[in-house]
Amino acid sequence: MHSGDAVPRVSAATPMPAVIYEMSRKGLGMTTVTDGQILVGIMSDGDLRRLLEAKGPDALGMTAGEAMNGTPKTIGPDEFAARALSMMEEKKITSLVVVEGGGVVTGVLHLHDLWGLELI
Repeated sequence: MHSGDAVPRVSAATPMPAVIYEMSRKGLGMTTVTDGQILVGIMSDGDLRRLLEAKGPDALGMTAGEAMNGTPKTIGPDEFAARALSMMEEKKITSLVVVEGGGVVTGVLHLHDLWGLELI
């Protein structure tokens, strides 16, 4: 799990160029959108591509809050890795945000983190 400063994080007011920068800088293909420590959404590479297809250059004038997926898939910190992998395969996603009670972000689990664990 990626935690602490390794978690990509922006606020809802963050302009799209800064969102893209954070996604690239942290290398997970996504960023969390938070209000303090509380998860309010997510922006993935796929979300960004779909946004650019729909809005074209106007997408760059948006904020994270305007463009984010407000219902991201999450997992609790005590869940098994096999459960996380199953969720990722079922939903066809590469990242799950790890949240504790009340939606506090504790980390991000990426599909690449699970590949070497021999879960099957």
